[in-house]
Amino acid sequence: MAQPRGPLAGVKVVACSTAQAGTVPYMLMADLGAEVIKIEVPGVGDGSRRAGQMSGFPSTYFETNNRGVQSLTLNLKAAEGREILYKLVQEADVFGQNFRPGAAEKNGFGYETLRKVNPRLVYVSISGYGPRGPHAMLPGTDAMAQALGGIAEAFATPGQPFKTGIVSVADETCAILAFGGIMAGLYCAKTTGVGQKIDTSLLGGQIRLMGWTLTTAMWKDENPVTGQARITGTAERPAISASFNDKHGKPFVFQMGGRDWQQAMTALGFYAEMKEKGFDDLGVAVTSVAQREAMLKTLDALFATDSRDTWVEILRQADIVSAPINTLLEASHDPDVLANGYITEVEYPKHGKKLKVHGSPWQFSETPAKIGIAPELGEHNVPILTRLGYNAAQIQELKDKNVI
Repeated sequence: MAQPRGPLAGVKVVACSTAQAGTVPYMLMADLGAEVIKIEVPGVGDGSRRAGQMSGFPSTYFETNNRGVQSLTLNLKAAEGREILYKLVQEADVFGQNFRPGAAEKNGFGYETLRKVNPRLVYVSISGYGPRGPHAMLPGTDAMAQALGGIAEAFATPGQPFKTGIVSVADETCAILAFGGIMAGLYCAKTTGVGQKIDTSLLGGQIRLMGWTLTTAMWKDENPVTGQARITGTAERPAISASFNDKHGKPFVFQMGGRDWQQAMTALGFYAEMKEKGFDDLGVAVTSVAQREAMLKTLDALFATDSRDTWVEILRQADIVSAPINTLLEASHDPDVLANGYITEVEYPKHGKKLKVHGSPWQFSETPAKIGIAPELGEHNVPILTRLGYNAAQIQELKDKNVI
């Protein structure tokens, strides 16, 4: 019985991209069956091959962001290297790069050049700040976008300095938005026969990630209340998302609207005390800062009397959204994460072991994703060039001249 092909089987991608935001969109496409050719510098490769390395393991950074793709080394400063690139672009559906604005044009693979090679090409450019604006020409990183985009405030603790986080949320958000843009571009090219350039950026993705909270801040022209709880709405229609520690110091969260407040407090056994202190209506937390702080302190003391497993179970039984706040390692062992294949295991023959990796965030009933591993540098030089019509002698000559 033939193995099912991924939903993007037949789609061809050429990517001159490095780091995280520039590679994850194409890794996701490879998971879903697309043929992705990653262009790397001969003898050097993507610098992220040497990031996140641990003794006895491959680079966690490179593996996470480049699994399932093919590696072709090309010196794009050489005419022969650019000629090979153009041959690949002729048959490609998507081309991706994440150089500073202007760098691709300078090196012979800008949009205007490649659209002449292939008018139906979906050309994807990822930058730090976006293609316009006073800082468009500056390099960009995840920390830069986190700093500018507002997430440092979103997860801030009152009275403490803002910080950027250890997880690359700006890179990943940009990558996932780029993936969505590519799907839209592919659909348009398929229906019209005309390609186009798609620009996105680390900063643009981070601004989108701020969602309705940013809209509220803009409309009210004031910064949001941060810290332990997010209390929104009006006194008549309040809502709360808050975190608390149990008797062991383990954190958990719940989220609900005001109409569920009495039901939740009753299920927890807190309602009598909350009513006695004037907190039987969640709306008081919206109208008074002092009342909000007093209410949270009361809940802090009450939740410190038992375990988070107990509280989470009570709230879930009452149909209130609640969950433990996992560490990264706890998240990787979470039963729902494992049951849905969001974390899986992949065999690494070179290292003689199976390793835990990200699974796919999607489940396709007929064309499931296939999780691969990242390629060795230049691993696919010969098969790719052979397919393009180069014979063994020509391939060796290209290697001798450091073109590949």
